[in-house]
Amino acid sequence: MNTANLQIEGLLLAVSRVLEALRRKGLLTQQEIEAALREADDAAARDTKARNLSPALAEGVRFPVRFLIAATNLEAAGVPTFSDVATFVGESDRRG
Repeated sequence: MNTANLQIEGLLLAVSRVLEALRRKGLLTQQEIEAALREADDAAARDTKARNLSPALAEGVRFPVRFLIAATNLEAAGVPTFSDVATFVGESDRRG
């Protein structure tokens, strides 16, 4: 696996934990976190469309945001691993 991919995995896990800490401390609600991430996903979708990226590349750009949305929703079940969340995102994408 590409080293950069592994670094991104670690970064996504770290950001998901920071978001969880902000939620736990009452600085952001779950709804505020999800709304901000959905705004980021919408912006990424518009940008990838404007750049005429292939669907596969567009999904690659949007994956980190979708990962964070999923991770912040899975927190109640404990601290998910990267594989747990990535699997959940992949299964959610297949369901539509």
